[in-house]
Amino acid sequence: MNFSSRLIENAVNEFSKLPGVGKRTALRFVLHLLKQNKNEVEQFSSAFLKLRSELRYCESCHNVSDTILCEVCSNPHRDRSIICVVEDIRDFMAIENTQQYRGVYHVLGGIISPMDGIGPGNLNIETLIQRVSTGEIKEIIMALSTTMEGDTTNFYIYKRLKEYKLTISTIARGISIGDELEYADEITLGRSIINRTLYENLLQVK
Repeated sequence: MNFSSRLIENAVNEFSKLPGVGKRTALRFVLHLLKQNKNEVEQFSSAFLKLRSELRYCESCHNVSDTILCEVCSNPHRDRSIICVVEDIRDFMAIENTQQYRGVYHVLGGIISPMDGIGPGNLNIETLIQRVSTGEIKEIIMALSTTMEGDTTNFYIYKRLKEYKLTISTIARGISIGDELEYADEITLGRSIINRTLYENLLQVK
């Protein structure tokens, strides 16, 4: 793709680094921004600069947050005795959108994937163990994607938590095997949370 301006080419190259954005789509973004007034473009760029410099992670659940504790963890109406374990912010948002869950969360920051060099030590698992060790947690809901990596992570966490007196459950298999949570429709995902089952039962089936 030939550009008449080095500035446009540089901008297109930056946009095309985003996942799912090719050069043609990136060019449309750049040309759209060129049609906007200077203040709007500055607001656009400022939003991302603030996002990168000011965004923090919740000290309790590792969810992205504007404050020390995220809105869920600081909400007095949430049931702090139930923790839903998710892979990342996308899965957190997917479950929240169902409006069927009133507990709190724990964001792992990924799942165990030896092929990608991701082991238990690369995830927020130790802080989950610390939260459980307080004795205030009654149930852990493992809401990870139904992939091989997700199942491996579920089993690892189950083994780490087995010694504690609490219920360990997993979302119902209304989510098809191999599916990512973020792509599940809200009704299916909501029912999967409500109809969750004991993780031990799943192991017996296998």
